[in-house]
Amino acid sequence: MSKVIAHSLFSDFDINLFKGGKHYKLYEKFGSHIITKDGIEGTYFAVWAPNAKEVSVIGDFNYWNDQEHPLNVRWDSSGIWEGFIPYAGKGNAYKYKIKNTDTVSEKADPYARRCEHPPKTASIVWEDNYSWKDKKWMKARKKHNALNAPYSVYEVHLGSWKQKVAENRFMSYTELADELVDYVAEMNFTHVELMPIMEFPYDPSWGYQLTGYFAPSSRFGYPDEFKFLVDKFHEKGIGVLLDWVPSHFPSDAHGLGNFDGSCLYEHPDPKKGFHQDWKSLIFNYGRKEVKSFLISNAIFWLEQYHADGLRVDAVASMLFLDYSRKDGEWEPNEFGGRENLDAIAFLKEMNIAVYENFPDVQTIAEESTSFPKVSSPVFFGGLGFGMKWMMGWMHDSLDYFAKDTVYRKHHQNDLTFSLNYAFTENFMLPLSHDEVVYGKKSILSKMPGDEWQKFANLRLLYSFMYTHPGTKLLFQGSEFGQSSEWNFQQSIDWHLLEYDVHKGAQNLVKDLNTLYKEETALHKKQFSTEGFEWIDHGDHENSIISYIRKGNREKENLVIVLNLTQTPQKNYRIGLPKNGTLKEIFNSDASKYDGTGNFTNTTLTSDRKTWNNRENSVVLELPPLGMVAFKYE
Repeated sequence: MSKVIAHSLFSDFDINLFKGGKHYKLYEKFGSHIITKDGIEGTYFAVWAPNAKEVSVIGDFNYWNDQEHPLNVRWDSSGIWEGFIPYAGKGNAYKYKIKNTDTVSEKADPYARRCEHPPKTASIVWEDNYSWKDKKWMKARKKHNALNAPYSVYEVHLGSWKQKVAENRFMSYTELADELVDYVAEMNFTHVELMPIMEFPYDPSWGYQLTGYFAPSSRFGYPDEFKFLVDKFHEKGIGVLLDWVPSHFPSDAHGLGNFDGSCLYEHPDPKKGFHQDWKSLIFNYGRKEVKSFLISNAIFWLEQYHADGLRVDAVASMLFLDYSRKDGEWEPNEFGGRENLDAIAFLKEMNIAVYENFPDVQTIAEESTSFPKVSSPVFFGGLGFGMKWMMGWMHDSLDYFAKDTVYRKHHQNDLTFSLNYAFTENFMLPLSHDEVVYGKKSILSKMPGDEWQKFANLRLLYSFMYTHPGTKLLFQGSEFGQSSEWNFQQSIDWHLLEYDVHKGAQNLVKDLNTLYKEETALHKKQFSTEGFEWIDHGDHENSIISYIRKGNREKENLVIVLNLTQTPQKNYRIGLPKNGTLKEIFNSDASKYDGTGNFTNTTLTSDRKTWNNRENSVVLELPPLGMVAFKYE
């Protein structure tokens, strides 16, 4: 094997950008790149290790011998080691052997495009020439990702959505491109959100402890096969969101931790650099090269894999220095506050970079506190996210629906409280994987009563969710009322669809997605006070609430009524915004959802009778534990 030949992909401009924290395409320079030099094909390697004394490439092409291919350190104090190795090429496994004064380590390439299948930990030289076929989607996706568009997300864990049980293996990206894509399309979701697919060593982490930030997990196939999966979603008109984890990373020996014998990627102060909940390391957001690494990673998935958005994990843990820490375990910032100023600056810069390069995508913050303006643009003093998870709605709604119906009249404010702040952010309503693990039970199992009541409550909860302002997210299995908690080691319980009650729940979600897409009142003003008006939220005694969802024109408006007990209401009167004729367009108690099918409203004409402080009103028939939606004819 030939020795390392001096070569560089970095210009002086690249180096200046990198040092300044402003290089957002580092993946074009760092890592392994197959090139031809002086007529010889080989691979160029580049890695950042400023505290190293020696760095060499070890791999299957040199029998993992660290004497064969030592890299050259750049002269410009950038801390970059690089060089060209002739004849090393696609498919070769490699690591960096990094020596400093005190330590010797073997590290995977932080910028590797492919990794070995866990438990193996080496990087693999890779390139693909995938030919994208989603030109039509990419051209039109701006309207699909707009804030006034229907945005209904199916959250998926690829390893457990469906498995090849007989063969005891995961489904591949290629197999998922058939089955998963068709299913999401059939269910009428607008988007799919994939829990982290970047390479990770430990299955029980569900992907939230990353070691290969630039590589789709090898558990499911090759990088080009993952591109094929994204392509297939786009072919069906479905957007792809990727779960992205800039909040922490594991301390595995081959990962980013203590990379060159020093705290390179992580903050050197354990009060800022160690996450006590997850026993993982926290990025040093104030270090410019680290900031470039993370922002480059966000851009990479949007550019190279045509992702339509990023759901950013654990933002709350990034924003606050005292997150999950007791007194004495954290130190205030320079102004005496608890905010992590470096992390806040990073998030703002990341969002600016994303939207400047990809104005037709969305970034979505999983953020659980009352931190202001998470989803406001940076130039308005916000963090710059497109949307934020509405954790308050989720907790309040689940708490309310878990209560026996006899007690609900005392807790109606819990259900309606979210409308007091619903328009302070661009909120997404999530019923995510976090709510169906660790003893929390499945969404169905949280519901009170006998089997019929449990399913009626489930249908009612989803109906409330889809008619409440905001975008939607539902975790796999919840759409058909999975009975047991999510288990990442096995498929969701598809066999349940043999039963009418589960099939009914699935049909309901399918139709709610259609309703959300087709009725402009449910999405055009989903983040605006103009899109919502109460009819009556004060009928505690009957546990009934009613409201209007508004579109751009009056004729688009919907009247929504929820009966939150199992007592049907034969003659229930509500006030109306105007006189006219109402048509029932949705009923969660319909027989096709395995409801009773006994309480339907034919065409209704309003009365000139004052009710709910309105001059016009109408008498309705309300099903037990049901939602009905009406539209003026």
